[in-house]
Amino acid sequence: MMTKVLKLAGRMLVPGIGQIYNGQKIKGLFFLGIFLVFLGEIFFWGSDFLNNIITLGKVPIKDNSLFYLVEGTIQILIIVVFLFFWIISMIDVRNVKKKKEQGEKINRTIKEHWITVSKQGFPYLLTIPAYIFMLISIVFPVLVSILISFTNYDFEHTPPAQLLNWVGLDNFSTIVTNELIRNTFFKVLEWTLIWTFTATTLQIVIGITLAVILNKEGLKFKRIFGVIFLLPWAVPAFITIMSFSNIFSDSAGAINTQVIPLINTIFPFFDLTSIPWKTDPFWTKVAIVLVQGWIGFPYIYIMVSGILQSIPKDLYEAATVDGATSFQRFRSITLPSILLIAAPTFITQYVGNFNNFSTIYLFNNGGPGSVGVGAGETDILISWIYKLVTGNSPQYSFAAAITLVISFFIIASSLLVFKRTKAFKLED
Repeated sequence: MMTKVLKLAGRMLVPGIGQIYNGQKIKGLFFLGIFLVFLGEIFFWGSDFLNNIITLGKVPIKDNSLFYLVEGTIQILIIVVFLFFWIISMIDVRNVKKKKEQGEKINRTIKEHWITVSKQGFPYLLTIPAYIFMLISIVFPVLVSILISFTNYDFEHTPPAQLLNWVGLDNFSTIVTNELIRNTFFKVLEWTLIWTFTATTLQIVIGITLAVILNKEGLKFKRIFGVIFLLPWAVPAFITIMSFSNIFSDSAGAINTQVIPLINTIFPFFDLTSIPWKTDPFWTKVAIVLVQGWIGFPYIYIMVSGILQSIPKDLYEAATVDGATSFQRFRSITLPSILLIAAPTFITQYVGNFNNFSTIYLFNNGGPGSVGVGAGETDILISWIYKLVTGNSPQYSFAAAITLVISFFIIASSLLVFKRTKAFKLED
């Protein structure tokens, strides 16, 4: 009995052995070969990589803690990939064993394996490069950032001159226990939420409004207006933001030097004065919200325009016969139809503006003024993180900890809101 258990364990635990036992020698040798390569990698390099990521080095200059962290992360990913491969091997052994017991034919030759792979496994083969790319470009950097957040990587501990150490949850607890950092974090978070809601809502409202207006029958010059509304989208955002930064300049901007004097000339009773767009935090916030509304509305406009074309006209005709006003038709037919299709996209717009670094940084570098710990009055979390890692006293690990906090917040809130949309419920 014990011998059978050991044989079964060997067939299941060692990739390739089970396949060979099932009569699939070619597949078994392939799986066994990958297993042996993995063992060789662990023996020659992997064990050192794992040991180094635990200790992060012992001798400054000679040992580079950051390199050890990266090498250890790579090794962890290799182990995860092998575990996935090992699970596939066990599932394959079990499935083939069932086929043999049921008297079904199993693949034995290279040609038979190739025919099966080309027919049944071809879609999976096409997706493998994409998964590898995701592993390298997304999973690997994220995992490194997570690990850095648990170290003391800052301007006082910069490899290879100094070694890094694991500090556990110290960087996360600092956000709560350090009064200056706590106040700064919540002030920046407060403005980030206000910015996200106002800027995104503005661009959505503008986009929907223009799309609804241009969708009205009998309106002349629709195509001309449609092209004009797409112009902000055609111009690179970088150029648009820098242009608006100059337009809103306090001393030489077109708003203060031309627009306001023109308004005072036409309507002298207004008696407007120059507005401190770049030196007063309130007016700077107003300006960047307006700029983002200008940059973001064309995408909403073109998407909603497409949705409006798909709404049956019979619904509007029936509503008109029932005596519904234009506003009632919009509220009961147009808006629900838009939200049904576009709600997930609107959610991504909010998420995107939550991390909209370019508008904040390029317009006024997060200024004016300061709320502490290097954060300006108009900095959002992502621009504050940028300053933490590029300032005179970089705080890499603390910035990584904040990144994880906001990532968790974004993912959790996005999933919660998305699950409440009708578009998600329709998938069920």
